Amino acid sequence: MILSYSNKEKLKSKKLIGQLFAEGKSITNFPLRLIYLETHFEDGSKIKTGVSVSKKKFKRAVDRNRIKRLLREAYRLEKQTYFNNITTQYAFMILYIGNEKPSFEKVSKKMKNLFGLFLDKVS
Repeated sequence: MILSYSNKEKLKSKKLIGQLFAEGKSITNFPLRLIYLETHFEDGSKIKTGVSVSKKKFKRAVDRNRIKRLLREAYRLEKQTYFNNITTQYAFMILYIGNEKPSFEKVSKKMKNLFGLFLDKVS
């Protein structure tokens, strides 16, 4: 895997997102929650990921967009370390469930812990 987050890796299908929230399993490492579902993709990608921030907790779009940028960047930097040897295909949704605006260091540290918990649970 290359250190990029291309369109091929983004979770965009409304049908798949609905299925993810209905049938997916979740792991929480506050302030992040990972919802995942084992699935099959036609394009051959191993993982498709989406990020979300609650509009209820962050009223201003500027704040929500900043947190989403931080989440995507932390995912982009850590995915190669954790998912390089994965064989099954997964759909991920990473949710920010905290109440305060985080720093990148905090998000990155929590993302590493979350991916470690995911690999422990799956294997």
